[in-house]
Amino acid sequence: MDKARVPILAGTDEILTLQDELELLVRAGLSPAAALRAATIRPAEFLGVQKSYGSVAPGRIANLIVVEGNPLVDIRNLRRIQSVVLRGRQFDKTELATWNEK
Repeated sequence: MDKARVPILAGTDEILTLQDELELLVRAGLSPAAALRAATIRPAEFLGVQKSYGSVAPGRIANLIVVEGNPLVDIRNLRRIQSVVLRGRQFDKTELATWNEK
């Protein structure tokens, strides 16, 4: 489908499941970049909100994860979360570890 230029969208929004899904997309033949686009800009384009969502740029709404390692080199680096930026606030690994306790 990717070679035929059929837009591929990630089908989940839960981070652990999304990590699995992106790894499976890469194993199925997508490049890591194409898999990341399937979870970021492609859904925003599909919903017609790409001017506000789907990429990181001034004036856009961005909730994102900061990872150790380059996911373009190895998609599994998405599991190496260092911090999360949510609604403009950054949460580090220590804070993330206590989220389930609250």
